[in-house]
Amino acid sequence: MDKKSRRGLLTKGAAVAVVAAGAALSGKSAQAQPKLEKRSPYPPPNPPPANKPMFSRAVVYGNMLFIAGVGYHKLGNIEDHTRGVLDEIKKNLEDAGSSLQKCLKVTVLLADGKDYERMNAVYRTYDWGSPPPVRTTTAAAWVPGDSLVEIDVIAYI
Repeated sequence: MDKKSRRGLLTKGAAVAVVAAGAALSGKSAQAQPKLEKRSPYPPPNPPPANKPMFSRAVVYGNMLFIAGVGYHKLGNIEDHTRGVLDEIKKNLEDAGSSLQKCLKVTVLLADGKDYERMNAVYRTYDWGSPPPVRTTTAAAWVPGDSLVEIDVIAYI
């Protein structure tokens, strides 16, 4: 009988402790979590634009960062365009408090699918961290602004 009561006491005591800890954590996490809202990670422009923009350069939701598609609107070959786009994305990520190593998803749109290997040669020279982000690459019917490549990313901060 003595062993039974000790075992029962230990079992019930452990169960009570787990329930109490869970209640304390759930109360704290509900208070500590801020309301998630869509926002810009960059300071507002000064002066504000005359016309309402059609899209944001980037949006943050919680710790998720969504960078809009970046193209390269200068003369050059696919290597120049890819390098220019990736350098701009790297800067945008860092300005928002992130990095290439924190990218989760990359989407690459090529004006011409024949540029795939040459674009990849440049893409490989950037440090994407380990594991690298998932990536989708496709040849688009049209890439805005005569860019040979457009790339967007999803990252975390």
